[in-house]
Amino acid sequence: MDFWQRYRAIDARDTRFDGQFFTAVRSTGIYCRPSCPARTPKAANVTFYETSAAAHDAGYRACKRCLPEAVPGTPAWNIRQDVAGRAMRLINDGVINRDGVEGLASRLGYSARQLNRILTQELGAGPLSLARAGRAQTARTLLVSTPMKLADIAFAAGFSSVRQFNETVAEVFAMTPTALRATARHGRAAAGSTALTLSLPYREPFDPGIFTFLAVRAIPGIEAGTTTSYARTLRLPHGDARFTVAYDGGARGRPLTLTVGAVDLRDLPALLSRVRRLFDLDADPEAIDGTLAADSRLAEAVGEAPGIRLPGALDPQELLVRAMVGQQITVAAARTALTQLAAAGSPSTAPGDGLDRMFPTPAEITAAGHLLRGPRRRTESLLNAATAMADGALDFGYGDDLPGLSAALLPLPGVGPWTVGYVAMRVLGAPDIFLANDAAVRNGIRALAPGGAGTGSTAGPGFREVSPWRSYATMHLWRAAAQAAQSRRPTPSDPAKVMP
Repeated sequence: MDFWQRYRAIDARDTRFDGQFFTAVRSTGIYCRPSCPARTPKAANVTFYETSAAAHDAGYRACKRCLPEAVPGTPAWNIRQDVAGRAMRLINDGVINRDGVEGLASRLGYSARQLNRILTQELGAGPLSLARAGRAQTARTLLVSTPMKLADIAFAAGFSSVRQFNETVAEVFAMTPTALRATARHGRAAAGSTALTLSLPYREPFDPGIFTFLAVRAIPGIEAGTTTSYARTLRLPHGDARFTVAYDGGARGRPLTLTVGAVDLRDLPALLSRVRRLFDLDADPEAIDGTLAADSRLAEAVGEAPGIRLPGALDPQELLVRAMVGQQITVAAARTALTQLAAAGSPSTAPGDGLDRMFPTPAEITAAGHLLRGPRRRTESLLNAATAMADGALDFGYGDDLPGLSAALLPLPGVGPWTVGYVAMRVLGAPDIFLANDAAVRNGIRALAPGGAGTGSTAGPGFREVSPWRSYATMHLWRAAAQAAQSRRPTPSDPAKVMP
């Protein structure tokens, strides 16, 4: 977007752009979200920044009226597969908090100096400033949403000291942490509560069908899901965690709520980031739906399920295992096989709510090959991949781009383009993957357009017309295939349809 497109967006107070850029006003010294209700500033006084960190570095403080830190993130970090996008995915996952700038640069294949130059040029701020902005956002969320002690919030947000926490909050928000906490508009959990409950911001519309997607794939003891909730255990850098996400479509604002049952506070930023990735909460659904609905094959599906989301991955290595197990078999069969494999996982150190196990690590899978079921070639391929991940020979994650992911995975026996595409969709959040050879995709196409692509349609079979959102088209096709299969399924109340 150019300057005037952005200026028109802030003049219209368009909420779709909240989090995608920030408006700094020289005459007031503050920066705002695009939808800020304050009077539109003169264009001559406005500077737009890609990130809040860039606005911080330029000397601006956050607006107390619109709270620009309390917004969804930008979808650009998944759309962009360049160094800046890859770096932001890793920064959001807490890599700088754990490994520093040198560790981030090493993962991206650059020196710290080169990375600082690239990010400053592309995003207006270096890696330390970007990480600092993320800490400030996490701190604000915890201050206004929980009764946690200030010292606990400081370390949970990733600050190295309480003094650094106090200074950053005062500089960014022009308020002390105590004063910022007093601005909370909603009641907080009781002081005796042992769980953290946080609201997850997102751009509307939001299709809760992602809960069903996760629920039908849930592994007992590790995950549990319904049509409006999802809970699971998760291994994070400093220990085991357990969380629940619930959606209330009937309440005002249709809140999406995260309840953290157990977590090492040092892992809280990473948990928040991964949950947001799992539910694709930084997506821009209006932009996606607008493009998909222009295709005659998808228009009705988009109308029925606006705001469809692309499920992410809480653990890249786990996702590869699940993808390899699920190749060329049904979702139900894959769930059965993964349930058997889950016996190799260790007990959770933070059990609760019926969840008491962890998904097995690659090393545990390697040691428990007897639990694998299926064709010998597939089980050998899975053991080979697990061994490579356990030894460190196979390393991939949120900071990869599609060519790098393909280069890492395709040499593995039993891994083909479908597996790479599926992993790219869910680990990288790559928005433009179309799994043309997937059986469910083909079934979905037939279900949506049984008589062809549509009257007078010149649309191609690869759905290139809806690029760069073909991953979301794939989600619609999978849903259509599942609904068609459900409608054909016989029921005991209709003996004429019962299969032998």
